[in-house]
Amino acid sequence: MTVLVTGGAGYIGSHTVRLLRSQGRDVVVLDTLEFGHKDAAPGAPLVIGDIGDIELVRRLVKDHGVTSCIHFAALKAVGESMQQPDRYFANNVAGSQRLIEALHTSDVRNIVFSSSCSVYGTPEHVPVKEDAPLHPESVYAETKRIIEAMLGWYDRTLGVTSVSLRYFNAAGAAPDGSIGEDWNFSQNLIPHTMKAMLGKRPPLDVYGTDYPTPDGTAIRDYIHVDDLADAHVKALDHLAGGGSTVALNVGTGVGTSVQEVIDATERVTGREVPRVYVGRRPGDPVALFSNNDLVRSTLGWEPTQQLDEIIATAWQWHSTHVDQ
Repeated sequence: MTVLVTGGAGYIGSHTVRLLRSQGRDVVVLDTLEFGHKDAAPGAPLVIGDIGDIELVRRLVKDHGVTSCIHFAALKAVGESMQQPDRYFANNVAGSQRLIEALHTSDVRNIVFSSSCSVYGTPEHVPVKEDAPLHPESVYAETKRIIEAMLGWYDRTLGVTSVSLRYFNAAGAAPDGSIGEDWNFSQNLIPHTMKAMLGKRPPLDVYGTDYPTPDGTAIRDYIHVDDLADAHVKALDHLAGGGSTVALNVGTGVGTSVQEVIDATERVTGREVPRVYVGRRPGDPVALFSNNDLVRSTLGWEPTQQLDEIIATAWQWHSTHVDQ
């Protein structure tokens, strides 16, 4: 009973592989290594290849006895997706369709999909719930919405069940400092903050100080990567136990402002974050954080690590991998 993890050499994928293996589960990783690292998921067989290669996926299922799949592999740079929509639709949507086709024709019918809170766009109300309207505001977000819809139809027509995890801002690193986020590929606030502190980039741009929030900066929901990994494993167990297809928010349910992240970083590390306050960035929502009631009740999941722990693990990782 092996789990196929696509994109398992990437940031969230590698933490999930690590958790699966710590529980004694068999894993095989499929990754192009365009953004992943071959050493990020030690102990698991790594196959270098593309999710769109139907014959390769079928062979992996047969050779490794695959019974379920966690699907992370995707292009994920929002700005790039607006400049290269063809690449994102081809890789994320068409590639995922071919992966799902290969899986269901190989009798693999349980899929956990790495979706995104970006499918909501700018929500009318926060904390946002799963029944909120979906209004993607980028090609990247639209690819996630399409794949969720596609999985829904595979369930209705072919009996392929899935859990789509709409997670919020992944952050942090393994507590032992063994794996973490590659800031060369990251678009996220915390790695950029660490990079500025360590002198590996210019001062951090803080976009907008006039939002209608307590300190004027935008609010997001930061979730530790190990808590995200736990949600993926619990989603596998939900499906293995006969659970139905569902989309779930995965976040702390707590909104944290950009300024609060900076303050926490300075408090935890004892260093000053070089920063420049600039104007708002077009398209950035004022606030986006989760209502996580449904994932708690459906999977029995809950977040375990708070902001200071997220910052501490990120600092431990980035401060010892400055030349990554």
